[in-house]
Amino acid sequence: MVVTARDAAEASATAADLGPGARGLALDVTDPGGPARAAAVAGRVDVLVCNAGVLLDAGADPLSVSLDLVERTLNVNLLGTWRVAQAFVPAMVRRGWGRVAVVSSGTTAEFGGRLFAGTPGYSISKSALNGLVSLLAAQTEGTGVLVNAVNPGRVRTRMMPGQERLPEDAAPFIADVATLPDGGPTGGFLTEQRDRA
Repeated sequence: MVVTARDAAEASATAADLGPGARGLALDVTDPGGPARAAAVAGRVDVLVCNAGVLLDAGADPLSVSLDLVERTLNVNLLGTWRVAQAFVPAMVRRGWGRVAVVSSGTTAEFGGRLFAGTPGYSISKSALNGLVSLLAAQTEGTGVLVNAVNPGRVRTRMMPGQERLPEDAAPFIADVATLPDGGPTGGFLTEQRDRA
């Protein structure tokens, strides 16, 4: 198991908490070459969980939000995941098996929801992220690789410290999606109840 974080020491500390067999690597998804370097060091990866995300524009609105904040948000939430997918998924396709779980959000519109205007850059970035999941799932269809967006709900993180749900409560659901059996769904937006919202 490989755990990544922008800070190598944080990644290593988390890996140590997970126990033997886990190791930490530094990975900044905004660095254009970072994911490829991490892939070269990580070795074989069959299950990929993309969880990098920022929320920089809470309380803003689409007519006045700083487009610099929107650009920074897209660079992490959308392009960061895209860079990671390009670095890791082709090898899964070549091997004929892989699972990709992309952590998304209920603030998006294309799966029946409604974009939340109070975080416009974040909402747009997650909506675009779901579009990326659809593209990747279509591209890998029939290869043994399943790609899904997963919405664990609001979880307490540095980004949302006031939430009640703990990461360890959401982790089993994300792990379940990341280890779907052959023939499982792909290109979906999966919630805790396995519904396509």
